[in-house]
Amino acid sequence: MLIREAGRADIPVNRDLADKSWRTNYRGILSAEQIDYMLGLMYSENEIFRQLQSLNYRYYILETEQIPIGFLGFEGNYQPKTTKLHRIYLLATEKSKGYGKQAISFLKTQVQLLGNHRIILNVNKHNPAKYFYKSQGFKIISEEVVDIGGGFVMDDYIMEFKIV
Repeated sequence: MLIREAGRADIPVNRDLADKSWRTNYRGILSAEQIDYMLGLMYSENEIFRQLQSLNYRYYILETEQIPIGFLGFEGNYQPKTTKLHRIYLLATEKSKGYGKQAISFLKTQVQLLGNHRIILNVNKHNPAKYFYKSQGFKIISEEVVDIGGGFVMDDYIMEFKIV
């Protein structure tokens, strides 16, 4: 698997991967209306462009044989010495092939290069991905319910990985 930094030209790729992965991964967890709302909120062209302009935010495209299969988005120094993993998604057909583990390993290296010592992330309480994160050394440290507008909430665990 190749992990390459994404740029402005990759915004349509990110949006397409988000749409495909969200509609598969969140079916049965979130309503179709909430999925549409959150995709519009978090994956609009303007929102991704804004994130790419940030000095601390990085997007990476995950590829096999030059075909995008997923992406990773994180923000270094989100809190002191802390990186926040905002996005890691793989197409359903690419799961259980070790690509998620490779992406997390890459993230851990990037976090160390930033001089950060921990990674935090939000994961929906009903998302089976929480088990994947646990297998990679993340621990649940708290819970939160966030009103995201439109009559929707995110009901999440906050997970943490400490880099020693």
